[in-house]
Amino acid sequence: MSILLLGNLFSVIFMQAIQPSLAENRVILNPVSWDTFNQLLQELGDKRSHRLAYSQGTMEIMTPLGKHEHSNRFIERLIYAIIDELALEVKSLGSLTLKADNLQKGVEPDSCFYIQNEFRVRNKQNIEIGVDPVPDLVLEIDVTSSSLDKLSIYGALAVPEIWRYNGYVLTALIWDGDNQVYQVSDFSRAFTWLRVSELSGFMQQCLRDGETKTLRDFRRWLQSQACNFY
Repeated sequence: MSILLLGNLFSVIFMQAIQPSLAENRVILNPVSWDTFNQLLQELGDKRSHRLAYSQGTMEIMTPLGKHEHSNRFIERLIYAIIDELALEVKSLGSLTLKADNLQKGVEPDSCFYIQNEFRVRNKQNIEIGVDPVPDLVLEIDVTSSSLDKLSIYGALAVPEIWRYNGYVLTALIWDGDNQVYQVSDFSRAFTWLRVSELSGFMQQCLRDGETKTLRDFRRWLQSQACNFY
């Protein structure tokens, strides 16, 4: 599929009426070559709202809408609060493109974080997966389920932990390298004391009480958990 044709498809996609109930607008294109995917990434650049994913000939274009972006940004703020309370360092790189040329797989998460490996990328402005480590934690907002198997992409890259939010519940998925599969886990790998599903309640609270009050309550809750941090 040529870049020109993809450009025309983009025009059609973004002219379509978007249902207000949706959290994401997703379009699947097939077949798309790996070279075309890479060229498209280069031509579109970093300053764009939509995110791309690719796996062996199939490409997804995802445009986040209000519910998606609010969920993403608020979970980010919860993560920053945790990191601050634990006095950890972090390098956050948003929707950093993660790809493996030899496997022809690539994905752009909603957010990604270097925590345990922060010191390895601290002074780097451009991350090269394969030379540099993959992020320790990625965030996927998946309210409108994707038909592209993104877990297989993350697994091929051996991303150690994914937090996936479906609009109601936040779930931790931990990479099991021995069995080559993601396992649902009650507890985070990046923050081993944290039962990730407990953050779901704060996601609902912020819609009722507002973000500022919810973040204050969340920090108080974190402080009550301090004995479990280490």
